[in-house]
Amino acid sequence: MFKSLKILKETKDFGAMSGAVIYLREDLTISELKVDIVLGVFNFCSLFGSIAGGRICDWIGRRYTIALAGVLFLAGAILMACASGYGFLSVGNLACSTGVGFAFMIAPVYTAEVAPASFRGFLATFPEVFMNVGLLVGYILAYAFSRLPLYLGWRLMLGAGGIPAICLIVGILAMPESPRWLVMQGRFAEAKRVLERTSDTKEEAHLRLVDIIEAAGQTANAAAAQSAIVKPLKSNTSAADPWKELFLRPTPAICHILIAALGINFFRQASGLDVTLLYGPTIFEKAGVAPDQKLLATIGLGAVKLIFVLFATFLLDRSGRRPLLLISAVGMIFSLFGLATGLIIIDQFPGKKVTWAIALCVTAILCNTAFFSIGLGPITWVYTSEIFPLQLRGVGASIAIAVNRLTSGIIVLSFTSLSKVITIGRTFLMYAGISMVAWLFFYSILPETKGKTLEEMQGLFGEFFIWRSRSSSSSSSSFEKEKKQVDQDHS
Repeated sequence: MFKSLKILKETKDFGAMSGAVIYLREDLTISELKVDIVLGVFNFCSLFGSIAGGRICDWIGRRYTIALAGVLFLAGAILMACASGYGFLSVGNLACSTGVGFAFMIAPVYTAEVAPASFRGFLATFPEVFMNVGLLVGYILAYAFSRLPLYLGWRLMLGAGGIPAICLIVGILAMPESPRWLVMQGRFAEAKRVLERTSDTKEEAHLRLVDIIEAAGQTANAAAAQSAIVKPLKSNTSAADPWKELFLRPTPAICHILIAALGINFFRQASGLDVTLLYGPTIFEKAGVAPDQKLLATIGLGAVKLIFVLFATFLLDRSGRRPLLLISAVGMIFSLFGLATGLIIIDQFPGKKVTWAIALCVTAILCNTAFFSIGLGPITWVYTSEIFPLQLRGVGASIAIAVNRLTSGIIVLSFTSLSKVITIGRTFLMYAGISMVAWLFFYSILPETKGKTLEEMQGLFGEFFIWRSRSSSSSSSSFEKEKKQVDQDHS
């Protein structure tokens, strides 16, 4: 729960920023280009935070990486709220966006490593839930503070982000460390205690510990774990270089995993939802929504996003990742085509209010947000955090999130220029085309991971299209069978 506070803080900044840019541009007298740079650099700086976060979380642990993200959030919120000019605002944005990089990388990884396989999907979507709570709070604050004096309103919008950051820094004291990171450090006794707190029975915790030790390459210590004689020993996994394992000599399974992780993160951002969220008021204005209703319409956008993410939270471990992901992509394709059509029609009648086209645009934006939130949005974080092997998880997830942030930065930075060159309607038509390619990628490359332990994931990958017949024929994992046997013996 505490780890989700940092996600809430980060996206509260994102939602508040979408409203704040309307006012800070006027108050600080900065150009539209500089505003685009601030918004785009936010993603590029978070890219470096994601890359650094992979190594840092392997070095100091998942728990303290979360604390570091909280400190950066707090510093960034204070600096942006006190900004007297463009330079000061940029420095605060740099601190905050670096913390965002840590947040996007470490939150899903931490959740996946602590959660049992049976409801890992449910827990791993919590960061996305709180992300959308933060987004909605940011939109509401933007609307509430917009009625304050110009010089004060946008500062309070951005400065309020320090509140959840403080809660996060305090809350870190109650969070356990990831048991898988503890195993990598040879701290088996501590890992066992954490697993006992997050498992239904001690026997289940014991089985999970043995699986984790074997997956970490500590096979010499597996026998000791079987007898519950776990002694802190120096980890022998430090010799492995995850960068070489991922890029220089990857096995077919690792190659497949890397393609899947990079692909789903690329398509999540290339489909253009960040543009809809960040430029929501601008798009609503272009669609013909009244000026005094723009921020209210954006609040509705945040509410829809949160509601459908909550649906996804309860469906992930029942329906699985693939069905939701494919339905999500299909819905986004049609929604983006609808939005593009409405915007193109509005452009054909400048100065006239085309009511049906305005209604089509608003409906399409809400539908696109809903379909994204029930599938591609939350599943990206779940999938990225669960498919990499233990020794490669920190670095692998950081690379995938770096692609996520890089793509988001390019999409956000290019939106204004692109919409002027090919019109805003054709820009969303391009996003619809990208979503079609995304559906083909998801269908062909991504296997179902529901119900599998993190230690079993690697067995799903490596043969690309052949995995479908294999995964459908093995509906229950060996861990689940072993757990059922232990439960029967225990009863």
